[in-house]
Amino acid sequence: MSRYRGPRVKIIRRLGALPGLTSKTFKSKSSYIDRSTSNKKVSQYRIRLEEKQKLRFHYGLTEHQLLKYVRIARKAKGSTGQVLLQLLEMRLDNTIFRLGMSTTIPGARQLVNHRHISVNNDTVDIPSYNCEPGDIITIRNKQKSQSIITKNLNLFQKLKIPSHLTFDSTQLQGSVNQMVNREWVNLKINELLVVEYYSRQV
Repeated sequence: MSRYRGPRVKIIRRLGALPGLTSKTFKSKSSYIDRSTSNKKVSQYRIRLEEKQKLRFHYGLTEHQLLKYVRIARKAKGSTGQVLLQLLEMRLDNTIFRLGMSTTIPGARQLVNHRHISVNNDTVDIPSYNCEPGDIITIRNKQKSQSIITKNLNLFQKLKIPSHLTFDSTQLQGSVNQMVNREWVNLKINELLVVEYYSRQV
């Protein structure tokens, strides 16, 4: 299944706020669900499916990519759900988004693909690059790169940067201080339901 490129408001109307997909919000998600399911019993499968879809659309993943991350999380030590969120949060495109360099994760992915970003002074053009503590994320020394990031930062001035990251606005440089903790994830989701959804596929 390919990455979603359709109307974003349609998705958040169905699933709720997805800050990585779009900064837009839809206030009446609950009333929408009440109207659509008032005469139906919501199945456990649908509940798990919607949680999985939240994760997929927020981080901008294909079905194949998300399944791959679930399999990696299964093999790691610790809670599978929390390891899964940690893997997704430490992706380079998400890290750029959380630093405020981009207003959405798709926008951050584009910055990486267009070679505007360097990690530890090496240009990285792979959005799924796994960031680690000690990594320094900078903007390539190009006027176009800097103007794009500065514009995004001005739009995202009120963003609260999570504790595992720091950003130097004077040098336009971000750094990864430590691995992300569960409470710093800015998505309302029950990751255990996602793991349960994939339990028969992993």
